[in-house]
Amino acid sequence: MKLQANIVDISNKRIYKGEVTITDGKIESIIEKEHDVDQYILPGFVDAHIHIESSMLVPSEFAKLAVQHGTVATVSDPHEIANVLGVPGVEFMIENGKKVPLKFNFGAPSCVPATSFESAGAIIDSEGIKTLMENPDIKYLAEMMNYPGVLFDDEEVLKKIAHAKENNKPVDGHAPGVRGKDITKYIAAGISTDHECFTYDEGLEKLQKGMKILIREGSAAKNFEALIGLMPEHFENMMFCSDDKHPDDLIISHINALCARAIAKGVDVFKVLQAACINPVKHYNLEVGLLQVGDAADCIVVEDLTNFKTLQTYINGELVYDFGKVNIKDVAFKNLNNFHTEKKKVSDFKFDSSAEKIRVIEALEGQLVTNELIEEATIENGNLVSNTTRDILKMTVVNRYNNDAPAIAFIKNFGLKEGAIASSVGHDSHNIIAVGVSDEAICKAVNLIIENKGGICAINNSEEKIVALPVAGIMSDQDGETIGKDYAALDKMAKQLGSTLHAPYMTLSFMALLVIPDLKLSDKGLFSGKEFKFTSLEV
Repeated sequence: MKLQANIVDISNKRIYKGEVTITDGKIESIIEKEHDVDQYILPGFVDAHIHIESSMLVPSEFAKLAVQHGTVATVSDPHEIANVLGVPGVEFMIENGKKVPLKFNFGAPSCVPATSFESAGAIIDSEGIKTLMENPDIKYLAEMMNYPGVLFDDEEVLKKIAHAKENNKPVDGHAPGVRGKDITKYIAAGISTDHECFTYDEGLEKLQKGMKILIREGSAAKNFEALIGLMPEHFENMMFCSDDKHPDDLIISHINALCARAIAKGVDVFKVLQAACINPVKHYNLEVGLLQVGDAADCIVVEDLTNFKTLQTYINGELVYDFGKVNIKDVAFKNLNNFHTEKKKVSDFKFDSSAEKIRVIEALEGQLVTNELIEEATIENGNLVSNTTRDILKMTVVNRYNNDAPAIAFIKNFGLKEGAIASSVGHDSHNIIAVGVSDEAICKAVNLIIENKGGICAINNSEEKIVALPVAGIMSDQDGETIGKDYAALDKMAKQLGSTLHAPYMTLSFMALLVIPDLKLSDKGLFSGKEFKFTSLEV
């Protein structure tokens, strides 16, 4: 097979007319040759950190969408399914991913559960990490979210890192806002990357201290604008990632869109493509070709170097995407799950109180971090209730693994004026999380999730809509196009209920993520990320 195009040689910073010969899945030769083709050929894009589960698709279905945007590989942390099902969940992701051409590179989830302050469906201890690290299908130790454990020399945490080092596999970081002496110690433990920087200065400090910094632009967390200014000088130590990407967004774009935005900012094309194509492969030692003779033919043909519209995607020389047609077959699989709670009563969501003030979670657009607010309580018949006028809404997290009482908190900036929304995608333990204007609406939404043993839903007085997620309660067994459209319809309904957030379900899913400060809610209660301990709802 021969491809003629303008060849983008990233390493040598050259673009020239040439011909690529592909034989037996590898690049046999690259020669300079005159032709009339206006398109460009370059190495495929790599998402340097993503949780496939957040697309609500199993890997084989994720692949069908990703290749349309020139993605040939991912660095994937399966800790979402691991928190539900443990090692069997990780094995499911690996085996399902192997059945399609896209190169999924899975890590060993380092934090299952993420903290001891919530109920997860499984535990992977240091011995479990040791076993996973010896598996050649595991490429790295996934994000060490328990940064307090690193800073305070937690024995289990340090053992997990040691097992990665023993197997010469990199260790991913997760250290939002960690600076100064703390980040120095975190890096010294052997942690090499961070995708959680949310300011330019934070990213710069971590780069200067030897970390690789990932520019994250997902469906909820968006740090591109804050960090892209670092790329002109630090491109050799930067990568692009999604972290969490919902299916409707994945239908539209992937890493290609970050490249286009970086070019629009005036960043040199070779620097942009080094971050998007080269750096992840070298940092994680991936078996992904870089458009060099002898490499696997993992390359893409794009329309131009401005918008990076993908025309063709090749993986191991196989044409997996060709001018609008995806050449990846369906994969059969069995649904795994772990869902054991009973339906709830409206009275379960009552919170008896006479408090004048309460702590309120302030959700922030485009961020995983939250603020703690002190607000006036709204009480009816001794029960703390939502106040839609002031946009202070009741929120709950319900343990889906056991039949326990719901945890209650209040949240600002969801904007709902009627009904409720709920999800069994609740990072990282994936309990049921819901927010609504009344106890009745919240109860109805939670029960709809329980009836389906997983999903995301919206309800009002006259309508209920759900996208069922029967695979571990976090992924669909349907194709990406279907789920993308169904999710978009659900997102539209949430906004019709009044939500002003760009991605209300993605934002909701992170309101139980205790390792991101400041105020969050687990199934066990309200939690201060700054103090790293439970706190009271009532002030």
